Amino acid sequence: MSDRTGLNRQLFWLYEGTGGTSYVFRWCLLVFDLVTIGYFLWAPFDSRERGHYVIDYVIGALILLDLLARFYITKHKHRFFTKWINWADMIVVLTMFAPLFVSNFAFMRILRAVRAVRAFTFIRRVKVLTPFFDRHERVIDKVTNLVVFVFIMAAVVYATQVGRNEDIHTYIDALYFTVTSLTTTGYGDVLLQGQLGRFISILVMVLGLSFFLQLLQAIVEPESKVDCECETCGLMRHDRDAVHCKHCGSIMRIETRGIG
Repeated sequence: MSDRTGLNRQLFWLYEGTGGTSYVFRWCLLVFDLVTIGYFLWAPFDSRERGHYVIDYVIGALILLDLLARFYITKHKHRFFTKWINWADMIVVLTMFAPLFVSNFAFMRILRAVRAVRAFTFIRRVKVLTPFFDRHERVIDKVTNLVVFVFIMAAVVYATQVGRNEDIHTYIDALYFTVTSLTTTGYGDVLLQGQLGRFISILVMVLGLSFFLQLLQAIVEPESKVDCECETCGLMRHDRDAVHCKHCGSIMRIETRGIG
């Protein structure tokens, strides 16, 4: 942070620094992410009520401020646009400020759910406050990926089937179909229409099942390795109780409680 001054330094400290204030700030961001995800799931996707417009504008403004702040403190600006999470947030902002197109593109607001991945990344860093997340980070990572996938695919189902499929009228209907397909339960009471519907069903079953199996594997097989970058060679994955880097032999200082 030595090369940062003024507002840039203050914002960088809030987003990336350590200490009580920065942790409180990032916990507030986490709560905001969860609240907005809940709102996107609850709010009607094609509502034209004034109250929903106001909420959309407020949320859109806050997300935009967050985006601008993160772009401002990014050292290499071009790398900001290589992260798909940032593109998802930009799409969200666009849909929040484009009420004329909400009925067609509002389903893309569900991409806000990918913020759960960034929120989890913050939680993993707060090991002192959240030892539970430190012990079970692999399982939580797989749970996060699965939940994000389900939310996004349910939004795709809703956007492509509502108004064309008599079985799907609400986002809950789309979520119900996604979960039953992913778990291969297949009650058969909700079916997607057309060739596109069949293609989406295949994606849900194949990709969703792979995410689900990865979660089961993470639960059954305890994680024996941790992410800790070697300062000499850059190797990231090491045994929890490693003393030396297996690649270059450098001494490792891994902040874990070991196995047991």
